[in-house]
Amino acid sequence: MSSHLQYLLLGTGAGAVIAALALGIVLTYRASGVVNFAHAAMGMFLAYTYGTLRQSAEVLNPVLIGPSRIRLLPSCATDIADATCTYRFSPATAFAITMVLAALYGLVIYVLAFRPLRSAPTLAKVVASLGLFLYLLAIANMRIGSQGAALSLPENLLPSSVVRLLGVDIQQDRLWLALVVIVVTALLAALYRFTRFGLATRAAAESEKGAVLLGISPDRVAAINWMLGTMLAGAAVILFAPITSINPATTSLLFVPALAAALIGRFRSFVVTAAAGLAIGMLQSEIANVHGTFSWLPQVNWQAGLPFLIIIATMAIRGDALPVRGTLGHGHFPTSPSPRRVARWIAVLSATGIVALLTLDSTWRGAIIVSSTTAVIALSVVVLTGYVGQISLMPMALAGISAFAMVRFTTDWQIPFPLAPLLAGFLAVAIGLIVGLPAVRVRGMNLAIATLAAATAIEELILKWSWFTGGDQGSTVAPPTLFGLDLGISATGTANNRAAFGIVCIVVLALVALLVANLRRSPTGLHWLGVRANERAAASVGTDTTRTKLMAFAVSSFIAGIGGALYAYGHPNLSAGSFTIFASLALIALVYLGGIASIAGAIVAGVLAEGGIASAGQTGSQTQFAISGLALIAVAILYPNGISGGLYALRDRVRLRWARPAPESTAVEPPRTAPLVAERP
Repeated sequence: MSSHLQYLLLGTGAGAVIAALALGIVLTYRASGVVNFAHAAMGMFLAYTYGTLRQSAEVLNPVLIGPSRIRLLPSCATDIADATCTYRFSPATAFAITMVLAALYGLVIYVLAFRPLRSAPTLAKVVASLGLFLYLLAIANMRIGSQGAALSLPENLLPSSVVRLLGVDIQQDRLWLALVVIVVTALLAALYRFTRFGLATRAAAESEKGAVLLGISPDRVAAINWMLGTMLAGAAVILFAPITSINPATTSLLFVPALAAALIGRFRSFVVTAAAGLAIGMLQSEIANVHGTFSWLPQVNWQAGLPFLIIIATMAIRGDALPVRGTLGHGHFPTSPSPRRVARWIAVLSATGIVALLTLDSTWRGAIIVSSTTAVIALSVVVLTGYVGQISLMPMALAGISAFAMVRFTTDWQIPFPLAPLLAGFLAVAIGLIVGLPAVRVRGMNLAIATLAAATAIEELILKWSWFTGGDQGSTVAPPTLFGLDLGISATGTANNRAAFGIVCIVVLALVALLVANLRRSPTGLHWLGVRANERAAASVGTDTTRTKLMAFAVSSFIAGIGGALYAYGHPNLSAGSFTIFASLALIALVYLGGIASIAGAIVAGVLAEGGIASAGQTGSQTQFAISGLALIAVAILYPNGISGGLYALRDRVRLRWARPAPESTAVEPPRTAPLVAERP
């Protein structure tokens, strides 16, 4: 019994930081209607900023251009005997500077990124926050090293000696951190209940139009809340850093359990949200304890499944877990053009790709294969998000399950090609429906939250299961064969990236594109677009919205599964690291840039993919990822239809110009033999 109590108390530290991050998420959502997926990443970057201030009196440069670090204090004179001499800020001064920077960063992010999206649809807000997430992750890796060095602080800001509580030994810092969060929660609850600013925030959250009529500026209220939320995120991660090492990737994903806590609090109650965050951290610690006592359980991160279960259960019970905010306006989804002359375009592009495979060198063949495989998975995003408006953040998770399942079918059960990829695709359908069935009552931001948690759980529970994926060694993928023909990708020397496998990828892409185009033009596609536009209106004319959503989930999951199987065949040494949540976010970013509501957008995403045609023979750098994140924010604000949407608009303008009739110039002026108006005498 004492061990269980000890682990529960140890979990108060992690629970406190989860609760603090959840409070910040509630602040930003109540103020601006944005669930900021980059909230924990902002706290991570600020924690590293505090660390550099303490260690060398330098500030991490958050801007892509310029030096990596900006020194605030000069270096002291040093000699060989004392090479470590340097000026440093005290902990209090460094913390104060970091909080000022946090307020400034929060204000800039709101004004430049999210204020222009105030009346935008949910998809644009999600995409912008994903762009900010990718940018912060890339800029942090650029400033502290691409490997994501763990943050080490010179000291612990909280007392850390061991005390005895309820018969067990525990370090004080966990308890102090929980106490700090409890005090902050009480202050926030009082601030937003009894002050004019709190009343203004609540009024703006209920109805921005009503707030404007009362003389309240929703922009000013939102900006202040973003500043407070960012400061809270930075302070939470700074205080948490001495308890456990943090790095850009894992710390940024603390957003998932924090989101579960915010959902329990309905994005309104600070007290319930903080209590839920503390409870989640304590339960995750106890799960780790229980997992250690049962050696027969797979050695995976079982704690990651808890937020997913909480999010799914909350949404299944409550339905729309996010409260609806009254905004000043409503945006529209990206335009979904009806596919025209699909067979002709697919034939031309496929023939071009096959000719290129047969004539170009190994580097270009590999680029075509990468682009084709990525485009197949991207089509799954087009179906579910572009056509139905269901924002799913787990395409690569489904692709990963299918990829490793195909390997197991081939090696363990000797199922041949192409049956093994098809079975793997149907397994992806089953997983997609398991996630989609409880979430079918929700859409938009709610579904994005559920699928983000699902992707994290799949990554930790399934894709890190050594029996299924081969662990750190990965899995060896047998090449596909058909009627005795080797269709694999591998060969020696310049013959590698064989054209035969590239042709298989192009054929599969062509078939999937035809399937998606036919569905888009069919009554099913009309039902999809109707549900995307207005579920209530679609239901009023006889559309079964539940069936429509589930069918979209099934089709999307199957396409992602087929793409995952192709990816596995293209990587004979398959690793689970290719299917992380970051890979899913990067793919969605590419599809949105290309045009998330059109087949052409998926093709563009494949071309822009890392290692694809646009970057043949090159590997993506952190600078490229940072630029991609900024581009994603810009596209969400300025042109939500993406690159392909711009091309469609240009085509329509050209057609309209040529379709205009020429001005008539053949009219004959009547002879003026008499004045048109009688002259006065």
